[in-house]
This record gives sequence, C-alpha cells and structure tokens, in this order.
Amino acid sequence: MSIQYEVEQLADSYGVADSFPKDFGYGEEEADMEGSPVPSDTKPRILLMGLRRSGKSSIQKVVFHKMSPNETLFLESTNKIYKDDISSSSFVNFQIWDFPGQVDFFDPTFDYEMIFRGTGALIFVIDAQDDYVEALSRLHLTVSRAYRVNPEINFEVFIHKVDGLSDDHKIETQRDIHQRANDDLADASLEKLHLSFYLTSIYDHSIFEAFSKVVQKLIPQLPTLENLLNIFISNSGIEKAFLFDVVSKIYIATDSSPVDMQSYELCCDMIDVVIDVSCIYGLREDGSGSAYDKESMAIIKLNNTTVLYLKEVTKFLALVCILREESFERKGLIDYNFHCFRKAIHEVFEVGASTQNTVGPPVVGSPCGKAVALNGTPRSTV
Repeated sequence: MSIQYEVEQLADSYGVADSFPKDFGYGEEEADMEGSPVPSDTKPRILLMGLRRSGKSSIQKVVFHKMSPNETLFLESTNKIYKDDISSSSFVNFQIWDFPGQVDFFDPTFDYEMIFRGTGALIFVIDAQDDYVEALSRLHLTVSRAYRVNPEINFEVFIHKVDGLSDDHKIETQRDIHQRANDDLADASLEKLHLSFYLTSIYDHSIFEAFSKVVQKLIPQLPTLENLLNIFISNSGIEKAFLFDVVSKIYIATDSSPVDMQSYELCCDMIDVVIDVSCIYGLREDGSGSAYDKESMAIIKLNNTTVLYLKEVTKFLALVCILREESFERKGLIDYNFHCFRKAIHEVFEVGASTQNTVGPPVVGSPCGKAVALNGTPRSTV
C-alpha cells in the first residue's frame, strides 16, 4: 500500500510512546527473507532485573506488546521469572526474561550460572524517583556475579521514570548513579566491567532509543548495515536514515551521523501513522490482507521543507529517511539506490541464514547468526 500526503509539523507535539494495534498481523504471505527458526532454548537472552516496582514489566509491555503507558499502572508485581519469546513477531530474535525484584542469588534453587551463561545483555532498571541506595547495592551484586560467570555479557543500566524529573535533576541523578556504581566496581577490582547508562521513560521515546542501543550490540551484522546506510545516504542526498524493526520501533541500525532524538521521534511517529492508516484503508473488506507488506511506502512532507520517506525492506524491516524537499526532487535516483540497498540487505541475511543452517544456531540476537562480508553495495547512477 502506498501513502502520500502533506502535514504540518507541530512544534514539540510528538505523541505518547505507542504503536499500531495489539492484534496487528502481517497476513498469510511468506516473507521475502526469513532466517531459519531457532529453538527457544538456544536463543540469546536479555535479562530485565531490578528492585520491585522499578518498572521492568512496564518496559517490556510497552516496547514489545504495544501496551499504552497508562495501562501499565494496573500491572501486578512480578512474582516469578517471566520468559517472553520476541522472535515470533519481530525481526529481533531473542528472549526477554523479566525477573522479580526479590530474586535471591544465594538461594540454592536459583541456578544463576546457567542463566548468566546464555545471556547476551543484562538490563538493570533503577527507579530514578526513589531512593536508589538499595538498588545500587543490588546492581553491584548482580553484575559482579554475572561477570564472573560470563564476561561477555553487555551490562546496561536504565535510570528509569525520569519523566517526573527536571532536566538538571536528570543529569545530576545520572552522574551520581554512574559515579557510585563505578566506584563500587573499582573497590571490588572489577574495573574491566563496563556499565552503559541510559535515561528512560515509557512516556516518551527514550525507552525505545535505549532498547535500540541494547539490541544493536547483539547484531553481528551491525557494521555492515551501518556501512550500507552510509553509502545509501551519501549517494542519495539524504540527511538521516534508520533501519527500523516495524513491530517494536527499535532501530537496528542507522548511519554514522549522530542520532537526534527529535528525528528519531519523527520516524517512530511516521511508522505509527503508516500502520494506522493501512489498518483502516489498506485491508480487504473481510479484514484479510496485511497492513505492512512489500508494497508499503509512504511520503510525508512537513511544512519546514523536510520530507519523511518510508520504504519496506523486509517483512519486518522498514527504511525511514529524513531529507530536504529539494533533494527529494531526485526521487528516481533515490528509488534506484534504495533498490540496490534493499538487495544488499537481503544478501547479508541470506548468506547469514545459510551459514546458520550449516554451523548450527546463532549465538547473538539476529536471525542470521554470523557477520558476513558483502559482495556488492549500493551505487549511485551518477
């Protein structure tokens, strides 16, 4: 389905973090390219940990289950480990394990070695609006145990619920948590253990931005994807491009230029608009069909001479670009370069999928397993 229309950009009017309907489906058609199914017990894990009521379950529901932030107020506290298989509905291929806040690492029934050994990333959530002294103590215990079992884990700290803090308070809180956490690691002679810190909230796009950074570390093809995006935008007069997982609105890659949060929010909002309109006008009378398929394309022209351009790359991926109106006059060149880019993306994952079939299941969160060298790259016609 193709959508093209013009809208006026309203300053600071980005919507609440949300997405298309919860029952959204891709229809019966086969994907152009999909990796072989991976048994759930071999999929890499992302662990969500933190104290009770820190917001772990809310994060999971908002990012991967399309729950509105206000609905998360009625979630019950997690009292057991909740495993969520993400790959059944999205490009990203891993499991989310949501841990209850009262997990006791010294409990003999808790086999933390088995859990940490198969973990790709550990996200520790700290409630920024609460006294975080106990949270920092639990953070240190958790990451030190995990690091000794598996030094390859990516350790991520979400300083969460910052929507209720002023900008100055956010910066001060992040600085204080960062300093205390690293001092604790230094005292334990764990200087090699690296923690990444993010300010997050489910009431804006910061949680999607943070999860994007976490997932990108689990994708071995990331350097290749970034290189392809750099070649594409440099030959097409595009200012910024994101490769989005449509279901979760996580961007799995972008070009090498810095990510501006406002640009990222615009692209997320465009995905919402495209899917919402497609669900209303793009399906058949009996409700069959797909709201997102190989024909999906949209152009939105803002009143500040900016153009947003969305094109389908695979069944789960969309390329969303930001460019100037004068650059969009060369649409034929952009479309040709996109065709080359799309073909190259398929080559990356097709080769990876064939490698997976011969050497076994992947060890990171991508349907393709290993990073691969690309034989061809997009080229401009000029």
